[in-house]
Amino acid sequence: MSFAAFHPYVYYATEYPFSKGQSSSPRICYTSSLYLISAGKGVITTCGRMHAAVPGSLVYIPAGQPHEWIADTHEPMVHVCCYFDWSYTNRSGVFERASTICYDFSQLRASLVGPQFPYPIPEHMSVETLRVWTDWFERFYTANDYTNERTFMRSLKVQSHFQQFIEFFLSYALQSDKIPDPRMNKLLDRIEQDLVRGNLEPLEAYYMDLKISRGYFFELFKQSTGLSPMQYINNFRISRAKDDLRFSDLSVTEIAEKHRFSSIHYFSKLFRQLTGFTPREFRETHQV
Repeated sequence: MSFAAFHPYVYYATEYPFSKGQSSSPRICYTSSLYLISAGKGVITTCGRMHAAVPGSLVYIPAGQPHEWIADTHEPMVHVCCYFDWSYTNRSGVFERASTICYDFSQLRASLVGPQFPYPIPEHMSVETLRVWTDWFERFYTANDYTNERTFMRSLKVQSHFQQFIEFFLSYALQSDKIPDPRMNKLLDRIEQDLVRGNLEPLEAYYMDLKISRGYFFELFKQSTGLSPMQYINNFRISRAKDDLRFSDLSVTEIAEKHRFSSIHYFSKLFRQLTGFTPREFRETHQV
């Protein structure tokens, strides 16, 4: 799955209490699924592995992975669970329900199995603050129905809560080298707002506010964006200049001044480096 398509979408989220000794039967979910054990106990088996399911167990099963739940015969478990895709997959013309489970593996329609997350996510985890996690799940409980003209507004709210939860979940589940420092998200927002307003501060002001060294600031910035601070700033300015070249009648000189380039020569040179065109060539071939 390309990160450009990354847009988690939940189809079904609920609480499910098992009966004593109940089995889910071996099954494959077309969607990815997350299960939090809120009470009771049991086991899950998947791909030859077995995990204990006790209060605080958090289990992630990727789309298309066979698994089976078996509840304890005395204290059956309770699932707080959700079924989702990492990007929306339309199955409405094939299945009656938004989230569908296959029990006859020979009938599995592989083309409808949801996308995989690009980084490994632990299959079995434990959480200590159970109430915090159940509160998260409860915010996006939703019936196993397709969104329609009567439910799309509620779906917006559900998906908003779910995406906030996914950010919380991934921050917990992934290794730190896969998750940008959260301080950088706020800093990037601030830099972009300063660029738009035309009052970008010296880089020193930003890393001094974070109370980190210049070297560590550059390291965190590269981890978060793949670019140095100046590369990021230049890309942002050139992107906005491209919009002006396409959609406005401003001259190239006026656009260079608008986006605070030191000279039209520097603007033209940088523009060509990043786009392969001079500003005038870009306008001639891309103007609407």
